[in-house]
Amino acid sequence: MGADKRITLQQAAEIIKDGSSLTFSGFTIWRRPMAIVFELIRQHKRGLHLIEVNGGPHTEFLVGAGCVDVWESCWVGHELYGKYGANLSRKVGNKEIIVEDYSHAEMMFRFAAGASGAPYAATQTSLGTDIHNPEYDMLGRAGKRDGKRIPKHKYIFTEDPFYGAGSQVLVPAAKVDIAIMCVQQVGEEGTVRTSGQYYSDPEAARAADITIVMAEEIVPEEYLRREADRNTITSFEVDYILECPFGAHPTGMFGRYDVDGAFLKDFYGRTRTQEGFDDFTKEWITGLDHMSYLEKLGWPRMLTLKANTALNYSTGVKRGQ
Repeated sequence: MGADKRITLQQAAEIIKDGSSLTFSGFTIWRRPMAIVFELIRQHKRGLHLIEVNGGPHTEFLVGAGCVDVWESCWVGHELYGKYGANLSRKVGNKEIIVEDYSHAEMMFRFAAGASGAPYAATQTSLGTDIHNPEYDMLGRAGKRDGKRIPKHKYIFTEDPFYGAGSQVLVPAAKVDIAIMCVQQVGEEGTVRTSGQYYSDPEAARAADITIVMAEEIVPEEYLRREADRNTITSFEVDYILECPFGAHPTGMFGRYDVDGAFLKDFYGRTRTQEGFDDFTKEWITGLDHMSYLEKLGWPRMLTLKANTALNYSTGVKRGQ
C-alpha cells in the first residue's frame, strides 16, 4: 500500500491555486467534475487557465463566476440543453477573458503530444481555415507566450520531410498544471476504472503535472486488479483521490445516473446575463456544500436520474428533458 492519497472536496479545491492551468475529464455533458467546480467557485479562485479538448457546463460555471482568465479549446455548450456558452460569449464580448481557438482535432493532438512527452504534434487538420489566421493568435496578441507553460507559438507551418505529403501544421503539446477527473471508481492507491467511453481522460491525466480523481466510490485495488484490462489510468499517474457520490451532477455518469436536463435547461435560460448567473449561483452554489446541494435537489429527483443497472441509463427520464 502506497501513501494515502485521500483528500476531501475542500482540500481538492485548495490544491488548485489562483493562476493554475486546468483540464478536465469527460465530454460535453458527461462526467464533468462539477462538485469540485462548485467548490472552486465557493473558494473564489481567480486567474484560472482552462485547456480543454472541449468545453461544457463546468466551463460555463467557472467562466460565469469570474474564475477564468484564459480558455483554450474548440467549443463549449450543453448539447441539446443549450447549444452554446452564453457566459463565455458574454465574457468575450466584454473583453474579460482571452479565448484561444483551436479545432477539436488539434486540441486532441495537443493532449496526445503532452501525454507522450513530445513537444508538439504534426497534423494537416484545419489547413486553409481562419483558425490559422495570425490575427486570431489571442495569447500572442496579449503578450503571454513565454515559452514555458504557454508555448512560444500557436502553431508553425512546415513541409513533410519524410514522405513529401505536403504542408503540415505543428501544434504545441498541452502543458497543464492539474487534471481533474470524475469517474465511477478509483482504487485506494489511485487506479482508475471508467465505465463507458473514457474520451480523452488518459491523455489529460498524463499531460498534467498533478491529477486529482473524484469518484463515485473508492474501491479496493485488489478488486480492480481482477480485470486489469478494464482500468483506464494507472495508480502512479494519480496524485489525489476523493469519494463524492453524484459529484458529476448536473452532468451524467454512465451507468450511475443520467444528465439532469431540466437543471441544465434552467441554468442555460437563467444565466444569459451576469445578474441571472449571480442569482443562480446564490441559489445553487454559495452557502452550500455538496451534501446540502444534494439535499436541495431532493432524493426523488436524484432517484429519477438513477440509471437502470441493466440498461446503464435511467428509465425515468424522457430523452431530451
